Amino acid sequence: MSSAARERRILEIVQGTRARPARFRDDQITMAHGAGGKASQSLIEGLLLPALANDALAILGDAGIVSVNGAGLALTTDSFVVRPIRFPGGSIGELAVNGTVNDLAVSGARPLALTLSLVLEEGLPAEELQAEVEAIARAAEQAGVQVVAGDTKVVERGHADSMYVCTTGLGILDPRSHVSPDGLEVGDRIIVSGAIGEHGMAVMLAREEFSLEARISSDTRSVWPAVDALLQAAGADLHCMRDPTRGGVASALNELARSSAVAAVVSEADVPVAPAVLGAGELLGIDPMYVANEGKLIAFVAPASADAALEALRGVPGGEAAAVIGEDVQEPPGMVLVETAFGGRRVMDVLAGDPLPRIC
Repeated sequence: MSSAARERRILEIVQGTRARPARFRDDQITMAHGAGGKASQSLIEGLLLPALANDALAILGDAGIVSVNGAGLALTTDSFVVRPIRFPGGSIGELAVNGTVNDLAVSGARPLALTLSLVLEEGLPAEELQAEVEAIARAAEQAGVQVVAGDTKVVERGHADSMYVCTTGLGILDPRSHVSPDGLEVGDRIIVSGAIGEHGMAVMLAREEFSLEARISSDTRSVWPAVDALLQAAGADLHCMRDPTRGGVASALNELARSSAVAAVVSEADVPVAPAVLGAGELLGIDPMYVANEGKLIAFVAPASADAALEALRGVPGGEAAAVIGEDVQEPPGMVLVETAFGGRRVMDVLAGDPLPRIC
């Protein structure tokens, strides 16, 4: 059997396995179920979706879209359990705001308002709580949203790692937007809005579980300015966007390739990664493609508008390192392939769990 035929056979086997409907068969919940990988997929598609089935939920976007009196509204919800609650470049408070407005933004919606629920641990110093409330207020102001409702609960000491933050975000669809999680088309250029892997690595190193010293800061920020620039530059040629948080860029690409039945081919050499993130990843045995981001997006743009989209992103603060990292092709549908620096190709699958738990 030739090497090309062998590669085709391997891809057919992987493709057939991944095409099977997800089923939830686990006896108990593990950390992997919250990691954005295969275990999360089985929980969502094997248990939650069948029980709660409706058209808006079935799309599996970053936000659900509903229509009210002709107006398109986007609604999303999120919970933040990051440990530690403060890390280089941010904290749980601003992360909660940015993570929520980013889910709205990549759905093509301008963020309008948030609700905020705080789960506080008994014994949390008041000054730490005040610092996080102030961080929430600053981030909300910078993102152009208001916190319009909320709730507070307190649990016993040792049951909440200082605090958890739960948010719901509301946005209005931008008339320029035509994005959809199943909107990828063959020929689309895949663009990332900046260097990847910074948030997850920053949080991991902040735990001081490893004897590593690296200057890595979280990239947490609102991506609405980047989305606004993309919509202006590409319009209807902007087919899809995704916020690559849990599971990183690799998981996001796999989810979208699967929902659109196209293949994504990524050039490893073109993926922007800061040297410190790359070095930390090599020492820890973690591929930055699987590490969470909190201020970056992935965009899928038709070839005719790809250059304009890239230029627009590079003109936005935080987007200076934006790059085209690959394109969508016809075969093998639903899969992500990586062209390595050595000239070969490999499958970039979804991990079962997450090497960096509790990072958002």
